Amino acid sequence: MFRKLLTFDEAKKVIESQFKTKPLGVEEISLLESTNRVLAENITANMDIPPFNRSTVDGYAVKAEDTFDAEENRPVVLHISGTVNIGELPETTVTKGKAAEIVTGAPIPEGADAVVMMEHTTREGDQVTVFESATKNENIMKAGSDIKKRETILRKGQLLGSREIGVLAALGRAKTKVFRLPRIAILSTGPEIAEPGSELPPGKIYDINAYSLCAAVLESGGNPVYLGVFPDKADELRGALVRALACSDMVVTSGGVSVGPKDIMPKTVNALGKPGLIINGIALKPGKPTTVASIAGKPVFSLPGHPTSALLTFLLFARPLIQAMSGRTNEKPQEVKAIASMRMFPAKGRRTFIMVKLKTKKPRGLVAEPLPTSLSGAITTLAWADGFIEIVENVQFIDAGEPVTVKLFKNQTIC
Repeated sequence: MFRKLLTFDEAKKVIESQFKTKPLGVEEISLLESTNRVLAENITANMDIPPFNRSTVDGYAVKAEDTFDAEENRPVVLHISGTVNIGELPETTVTKGKAAEIVTGAPIPEGADAVVMMEHTTREGDQVTVFESATKNENIMKAGSDIKKRETILRKGQLLGSREIGVLAALGRAKTKVFRLPRIAILSTGPEIAEPGSELPPGKIYDINAYSLCAAVLESGGNPVYLGVFPDKADELRGALVRALACSDMVVTSGGVSVGPKDIMPKTVNALGKPGLIINGIALKPGKPTTVASIAGKPVFSLPGHPTSALLTFLLFARPLIQAMSGRTNEKPQEVKAIASMRMFPAKGRRTFIMVKLKTKKPRGLVAEPLPTSLSGAITTLAWADGFIEIVENVQFIDAGEPVTVKLFKNQTIC
């Protein structure tokens, strides 16, 4: 059996105290590669955005005072001094009684302080008739009105998405400094595991865990390195783990951690270096056989073979560490309130996580329905579950109709 089962809270504290929870380093990459990366520097604007006063409409750049008396029954006639196109400097100046034709986004010519919309004018030859007065700065976006020079516009630690990338592009930056992605080596064990894409031999199943864990690493801000499937043979497994440690910042394995004769992962990992195993079993359900090791400062998470257990324990223990290593804040799962559809019993003395499907039922509102326990190791549980309910060790049961908190696997709108 296991040496000593740690409680859920004890296991979290051991992991937090053993491993560094800070970014691994900084690299400069192109803007096109920066999406979903974490900014490693404050960004201060080196220019005004927009860099010049520009028109927000198609129309005529004018002196506002020339249009003050304009109205439908008493229009004002101005002489056209020239045209201003987008992407070029104005070659005309607006003086009293003059107007310059202008398009949206074009620079405001010298002398003009307003733009009359095209809809409020008519043109004949080199004259424009204005039927509505304009106020000073009307239909003009002033230089620096969006971003001012020397303004700190993005801050270290921000996750770069489409909006942030747009800001960086507006400032003319082709590269930016981001925190390095942690490399997470993923491997599976077991004689029954086959690679997807090949014909499935009798008695085998396709490798579910490596692919779901690789996706979970990406979602957590890491760079997964898939190493393949290995048999439960000490020499081959040791070689695979040595290679995994050499090419990564963290190793995640699945399978071979229970108490059967083929479950040699804990012993093999422990022999790789000091301090070795720091957790050898956790009092939780599912995921009791989970083991964690520290090999020369690198974390090795050896997760159960059941797909639901493997993914859940990854989310609980490995994900926060990967987020910290990549510079992300600890993104806790979104939570929603619901009503238990039936009585739920936790495992005695263990932190229990029950996978649930959320449904809306009148008049109770959102209802959490536990997925059948017979599916605890099935991939369908992962596909069907919206999230999970966490039941602490000192709670005997959750009754039907009792309010519960459901932690969602992904942020979503539950109708």
